Amino acid sequence: MTLEHRLEDILRAAPSMMTVLAAARELDLPDWMIVSGAVYQRVWNHLTGREPDYGVRDYDVIYFDPDTSWDAEDVFIKRAAALFPPPLAELVEVRNQARVHLWFEDHFGEPYEPLSTSAEALTRFVAPAFCVGVRLEPDDRLTIHAPFGLEDLFAMTLRPNPNRGLAKGWVKTTTSARARWPEVMVVEPG
Repeated sequence: MTLEHRLEDILRAAPSMMTVLAAARELDLPDWMIVSGAVYQRVWNHLTGREPDYGVRDYDVIYFDPDTSWDAEDVFIKRAAALFPPPLAELVEVRNQARVHLWFEDHFGEPYEPLSTSAEALTRFVAPAFCVGVRLEPDDRLTIHAPFGLEDLFAMTLRPNPNRGLAKGWVKTTTSARARWPEVMVVEPG
């Protein structure tokens, strides 16, 4: 069985994840996917025998719309808030990737060049294990985006993203991950 098939089986076995994927599909956002923690944390929970939702703090639903106005993004955020059932509504964060470069440096202290697609955003996440996104297609297929592959994800290995400098939040991020999943191996830069 391929890692992609294993990932799909793990995600389909998590009712809350499938609920969020189905609702996100209904939003009909352009170039959308669910990324990062909601995906990789489910794999780590499966591998360590934890409940599927253990440690999942939010669902990052990203999309790409060339309209970078706050008003346009706010329309999608409000539509999502009305669509997702509680308690998921409070956990879903909808963000237009075309706007990230407008606020990223102020928030994270690092420059951020504009993106051209949602999939491109995955190439900039802190660690390859986090660089995974999924979308539920109209025919119920799962599309998986993993620009660095899924090996680090299934090996529970965090290493710095080779496409960017070390994230300013690297220590905080890896410390938080290891606090929830002590099995995680951290490969320090250098």
